[in-house]
Amino acid sequence: MSAPLGIIAGLGDLPVSLAEAARADGRPVYILRLDGFVEPRLAEYPGETVGLGEPGRAVRLLKAAGCEELVFAGIVRRPEFGKLRPDWSGARLLPKVLKAARKGDDALLRVILAYFEQQGLRIVGAHDIQKSLLAPQGVIAGPAPADNARADMEAAMFIAGEMGRLDIGQGAVVCDGLVLAVEAQEGTDAMLARCARLDPALRGTARKRRGVLAKRSKPIQERKVDLPTIGPATLRGADAAGLSGIVVEAGGVLVLDREELVMEAEARGMFLFGMPAPDESEPG
Repeated sequence: MSAPLGIIAGLGDLPVSLAEAARADGRPVYILRLDGFVEPRLAEYPGETVGLGEPGRAVRLLKAAGCEELVFAGIVRRPEFGKLRPDWSGARLLPKVLKAARKGDDALLRVILAYFEQQGLRIVGAHDIQKSLLAPQGVIAGPAPADNARADMEAAMFIAGEMGRLDIGQGAVVCDGLVLAVEAQEGTDAMLARCARLDPALRGTARKRRGVLAKRSKPIQERKVDLPTIGPATLRGADAAGLSGIVVEAGGVLVLDREELVMEAEARGMFLFGMPAPDESEPG
């Protein structure tokens, strides 16, 4: 039997999907649930709950379970570092974590990944475990984008790339060439909710859809962790904002619950389209 796959799991569909995929392949899993971000659907799997400040304990548990590979998955919000209760390893790592956190989420994640790799664990990406999650190129769901959506798609991808280069976020919304929103710490769902509250003169409606959400990995992205994800909830948020559809980076975004997503996109007449990351020198 192969060694168990270690999953350090936050909230959401992604860690559940990975655990189910590993089990379907006959591979055991061992889940470390992060305190404060425990996904109830993972309760049936073996594992423990660990604090965000307990990397030493996490490594000991993973090795005791026989894990050699480790994947990070799920939603985890940045903690209040002053309220962490670190173990000995966490206390030693904390100065590096605090320094990296001031530079952005990607810098922070690199420090955390490096610690686990230094302890002899091999970090793998979610797409290494479940390759079918990666967005393909071309139409993924719904109709092909109309010609008048193409310029918004390219502009939104470019803007999302610029935000990612600054380690701010992974998404942007553009309508008729106007940037309606960029994603920061609030996340995609909250960004789309902001768009839905805008004056309909600035955005589309269910009767006359306009505008596009773009999601893509950051140009500086450590692709073993934190690849952007979309799922049916993303589509519903885009629908509430009256958008025509969603464009994602082919090979750089994880698509969850694709069957449901396709059904909902087709029912709403919205598109989901995969395109390569554009040339970063200029939009369009």
